[in-house]
Amino acid sequence: MKKLLALVLVAVAGGALAVAVTGCGSEQAVSLGSPAAPTTTAKEQTGTVPTLLSLQVWFARDEGLVGVHRTHAPTQLVATAALNSLLAGPTPDERLTGLASAVPAGTKLIGIAIRDGVATVDLTSEFQSGAGSRSMQLRLAQVVYTLTQFPTVEKVRFRLDGTPVNVFSSEGIVLDHPVDRSDYVNLLPAITVAKPASGDHVTSPVTVSGTANVFEANLTVEVHDAHDRIVGKTFTTASCGTGCAGSFSVPVSYKLASAQAGTIVVHDDDAEGTGKPPHEVRVPVMLAASP
Repeated sequence: MKKLLALVLVAVAGGALAVAVTGCGSEQAVSLGSPAAPTTTAKEQTGTVPTLLSLQVWFARDEGLVGVHRTHAPTQLVATAALNSLLAGPTPDERLTGLASAVPAGTKLIGIAIRDGVATVDLTSEFQSGAGSRSMQLRLAQVVYTLTQFPTVEKVRFRLDGTPVNVFSSEGIVLDHPVDRSDYVNLLPAITVAKPASGDHVTSPVTVSGTANVFEANLTVEVHDAHDRIVGKTFTTASCGTGCAGSFSVPVSYKLASAQAGTIVVHDDDAEGTGKPPHEVRVPVMLAASP
């Protein structure tokens, strides 16, 4: 699953980022690749404002995982930045849309160590407070999905207050091995869009990718302009149909005379003829002109 949803970071200052991470009593430098889709402005192009890193942080809505876009000032500690953004929780505006976090308030990041594709994350013991199997699985998944966006992180191991976790919380969740996205695939909604991320600047054709578990794996991918008019459209199928999450990736061309805010829309078929597809994901983006 990591390959399905992982985001690739875009190179900053002409080279791959290295992250110095602390954890397990050691410190190391690990390449996390280059960040994908930094946010830039006219001032940044003149060199007066640094390019911002584009990150994805995973929260919960209706007891399922949802990825949201975050920006951060340039830093070598990109994994730390992403996790601290996760621990800060959804913004007030995001909470109004139903986003929440299963991570208990007061949870702090002690450190991260990355080696051979495994990120060992050390959190304070507040992370396992509370009760409920679904909540415990969600908070673990939020950390795993947030960390595995980076190309060099395939799996995650957990520590609490410096002690390795073998059994998590009173729910008895076994964590004596590294876990990855496939361990929490049942928490994904019917359709997820990993690329582009919310707020990304895109050009035509824009590649739209993610996962889907929908009827006969059929998907429609659209590009909407600032007035919500369809300016580009295509069809694709996920790699797996009803009953399993499959991946999809498809380029969509669009035509626009001027750059503007827009929306990437992915939905399944209206098989029951209700006039509305059962599942739809809308991702706000900035569309470059494409006459």
